[in-house]
Amino acid sequence: MRTKIESYYQALDQRVTGWMARNGLLLLRLSLGVIFFWFGFLKFFPGTSSAESIAAQTIEVLTFGLLSPRLSVVLLAIWECVIGLGLLIGVGMRVTLFLLFTQMMGTITPLFFFPAETFLLAPWVPTLEGQYIIKNLVLISAGIVLGATVRGGKLTVEPTGE
Repeated sequence: MRTKIESYYQALDQRVTGWMARNGLLLLRLSLGVIFFWFGFLKFFPGTSSAESIAAQTIEVLTFGLLSPRLSVVLLAIWECVIGLGLLIGVGMRVTLFLLFTQMMGTITPLFFFPAETFLLAPWVPTLEGQYIIKNLVLISAGIVLGATVRGGKLTVEPTGE
């Protein structure tokens, strides 16, 4: 009886992990694309993005005040929408990922520029804005995984050895 359950489990596990290997990268790319496009699109409409204020402050510091807050947010919106579209369409992935990683470097800087706004108790207790920024580590990691496939790399299922 135990052997039959084990073999059923192994077959099911292999089917599930096979499906994940076949579809995981596409779903990762599309979900990342949706996030970038959606959050970027919100920035076109003042007051709709929770990151608008801190983004404008950060860009002002990074550009030494050369860009007005509204212009900087619009440019960021365009940048994020371009990243999102690149991921959704799946073309120009090297350029898209370069834009993503460059944008992410800027996104993390408020943790250092504005610790009073990003932490209740630095560096252990982030504010909601700080949490919003820290979660970008997952987006960066997703970009790294996608970047590993630009030369045709794929996820594969390990043989069961049976």
